[in-house]
Amino acid sequence: MAKAKKSLTAVERRAEELDTIAAVLPLERRDELAELLTDHDVETLRHLVNQGMGDNTLRALTSDLAYLEAWGLAATGRSLPWPAPEALLLKFVAHHLWDPQRRENDSDHGMPADVDQNLRSQGFLKSVGPHAPATVRRRLANWSTLSKWRGFDGAFASPALKSAIRLAIRAAPRQRLRKSAKAVTGDVLAKLLATCATDSLRDLRDRAILMVAFASGGRRRSEIAGLRREQLTVEPPIEVPDGPPLPSLAIHLGRTKTTTGEQDDIVYLTGRPVEALIAWLQAAKIDNGSVFRAIGRWGTVSKRAIDPQSVNAIIKQRVELAGLDRGEFSAHGLRSGYLTEAANRGIPLPEAMEQSLHRSVQQASSYYNSATRREGQASRLLA
Repeated sequence: MAKAKKSLTAVERRAEELDTIAAVLPLERRDELAELLTDHDVETLRHLVNQGMGDNTLRALTSDLAYLEAWGLAATGRSLPWPAPEALLLKFVAHHLWDPQRRENDSDHGMPADVDQNLRSQGFLKSVGPHAPATVRRRLANWSTLSKWRGFDGAFASPALKSAIRLAIRAAPRQRLRKSAKAVTGDVLAKLLATCATDSLRDLRDRAILMVAFASGGRRRSEIAGLRREQLTVEPPIEVPDGPPLPSLAIHLGRTKTTTGEQDDIVYLTGRPVEALIAWLQAAKIDNGSVFRAIGRWGTVSKRAIDPQSVNAIIKQRVELAGLDRGEFSAHGLRSGYLTEAANRGIPLPEAMEQSLHRSVQQASSYYNSATRREGQASRLLA
């Protein structure tokens, strides 16, 4: 006689529901999110997936929703109310935008110590000090978006909230920092690749991640984590003088951060990056599905994709193995590094932008490091 199927708990049910949308919305820490998010939160995410919202937007909404729920529980002992009252929004601003100097003399200023510790223990807080104003504005904007999808307006446009944000920023100015302090240029990339010298699965995977992310125009970590075998097509080899033809692949990116699902943006890989990618796919026996996957302790290749944070962790691990400061580099350094290297080699910016898929010349040129501009001809017109 067959045993009756054990009924799922609310957390287990949410975990399964989150897993069903993971193909569209790769989620980090699924089980933790299942405990943190409510049934209504998961239903809202499923609804947004069905509406065809961009993957990167959905990831940002999910990440911010998880943070907001964690903060709400830590600060009030309850899940977020919908719609959020003005007092709660003002509390959020007060907890995240504060003056470090005033904090030294007033321990009650800013985020309370118990709330801070609670969020740190869960991994939601890592840096010390107030949040960047842009982060606070983004989370409030996503909070507002989620409220509207639930049929509520909230107090996000209230004069009191706008005034509180403006005054808090004025009282606690914070310098805007680069996502990656240093660009991963060609010389740095060579040092990272030197740490992937064996034919182990981990070295093959990490070598392919580094080369594909860089050579494809400095792809975002979310694009690398979400890359699937079905997005790759073999192209005719590239003929070169005095040498054998170079293998070529096309990556069909589909919808990205700056495009819609109707556009099929394509970037190309040629030569060594193609060889590195094929070596990983063959060694891991990946014929379909996610390209870059987790590797277990005993060398077992997972069927699920690595998450974007894992891409960043891999980069930092390789930076450390190369004897460099892991605090100075991140996955975003590959994106700025691609454009910086293109500048160093005299490649016109418009041509580099065709591969990086930047839409704005101003945005693309902002990734050129100050050192490159300082040493370039533009700064030596009267030298």
